[in-house]
Amino acid sequence: MSEARRAGGITKRCECRGGDGKRLGKSCPQLSKRSHGQYQVRQELPPDAKGTRRDFRRIGYATVKAAQADLDRVRAVLDVADGDAEAGRLVGDLLAAVMRDREPIPEVAEVKRRLAGGVPMDASLTVGEWLTTWVESKKTKRTTTAGYRSHIRVHLAPGLGHYRLERLNVAHVQAFFDRIDEENEAIVAENAARREQERRAKWGKACRPPAAESARLAVERDKLAALPPYRLITGPATKQRIRATLRTALNAAIRRQYITFNPAQWVELASGKRPKAVLWTDRHVEHWRETGERPSAVMVWTPSQIGAFLDVAETSRLYAFFHLIAFRGLRRGEGVGQDWRHVDLDGHAITVSKEIVVDNWQVFEDDPKTEDSAGTIALDSVNVGVLRAHKARQLEEREAWNIHASEEREKGKDVADWVDTGKVFVEPDGRWLHPEKVSEEFRRICRQASLPPINLRDLRHCAATLIHAGGGDLHAIKETLRHTTIQLAGDTYTSLLREVDVEIAERAAALVPRARKGEAALAGEQS
Repeated sequence: MSEARRAGGITKRCECRGGDGKRLGKSCPQLSKRSHGQYQVRQELPPDAKGTRRDFRRIGYATVKAAQADLDRVRAVLDVADGDAEAGRLVGDLLAAVMRDREPIPEVAEVKRRLAGGVPMDASLTVGEWLTTWVESKKTKRTTTAGYRSHIRVHLAPGLGHYRLERLNVAHVQAFFDRIDEENEAIVAENAARREQERRAKWGKACRPPAAESARLAVERDKLAALPPYRLITGPATKQRIRATLRTALNAAIRRQYITFNPAQWVELASGKRPKAVLWTDRHVEHWRETGERPSAVMVWTPSQIGAFLDVAETSRLYAFFHLIAFRGLRRGEGVGQDWRHVDLDGHAITVSKEIVVDNWQVFEDDPKTEDSAGTIALDSVNVGVLRAHKARQLEEREAWNIHASEEREKGKDVADWVDTGKVFVEPDGRWLHPEKVSEEFRRICRQASLPPINLRDLRHCAATLIHAGGGDLHAIKETLRHTTIQLAGDTYTSLLREVDVEIAERAAALVPRARKGEAALAGEQS
């Protein structure tokens, strides 16, 4: 290092210019004054990758002491290379970036850590750049990686991507989630305004409105068209998942020794507990029809509502699919991924071992969501009968398709025979059934049945209601729905089962005939 120390030093310079407009530099007659000019640090750096010589320069020091302190820091950083040419080049890259970006001179310990970990010495890596690098290297399940990408694209990159990775702190991350809360408040207000405007723009009567009312409605509808569309808020559970993505990515950066601290770990967020399942009772249905508001994100039909849905669904070629989910609680992807070879109709059992997953509308086959998601569950006699009828119908479809394909080929058209994928639920030509088509059919049947809204996933939750009403406890629900823990089933269904218990209690009380009703019973009926 002795040679490097000779190739540097401290000089004094000023911004004074001569008559020709050029800086006077060291020739300025005023430099001898202590209050004139500023001190400059210069230190030769190891050559870059092309062998080009370079210097570290920094001006703006008011005293020699301050300039000497920074020069000593620069030289201490250079000493870390300890004669290693490659390490010297990397350290030189770091100091060149520090000079270019006018960053503080790094601590020796930080430089040693970066060298030991093989971390790029240029400290300009942003959070957005790291998140992109990290997600592209992930070896997780395709759907999990897609979730990471979604969080990064929609939330993390726009909100935090511009920060330097090593400078990201708790305040930055907390402010990011606070902005999501503020946006949620705006979304709720906009949705409420649109809902109110929809009410004003609706005539609501069977007859045609008079001319004056038609003019008013036209104005109200123009106002409605100018309002922003309905949007979904980013709920507590989603925010927890976004933070989990950020925390996982930053932990990976720590392992790579890019950073030493994970600020996402210390951010305070509202609880992201799973929403409680709520039964569509008459009271909830009436409130929904008046306001359009759903009591919970997870709504579940009553047994009579499930029956009404299945009555309408019976004409659909996917009737067996909906019947199976409603009673046995398969997930959508598990249902469309179910193989006939894993359905034992004689043994009244079905084994879930594969699922069809959607990623940007493309479908692929994968293992179930978790190890506990794979397993064998019992089939009731009604489901067995429905599946037998479905299998017979599928064979008829196969024969009809092959006849159709043969006729089309005779006309010169390129139509393939029925594809034997071995799946229980398929397209009319035997190919895999796209999961979103199942959801579209489900929504169509719901509209036709005029039932309060639930999602297709909520039909799986309906199975919990039927299992409990049939005498099953939380453990039976956990095993049938293949939850990881019984706590998961309890957190989701405890409130739902209390409502079902009321119906069970009422039916139990009605089983006992009474010759004369007491005053307490009459009071209960009147209430």
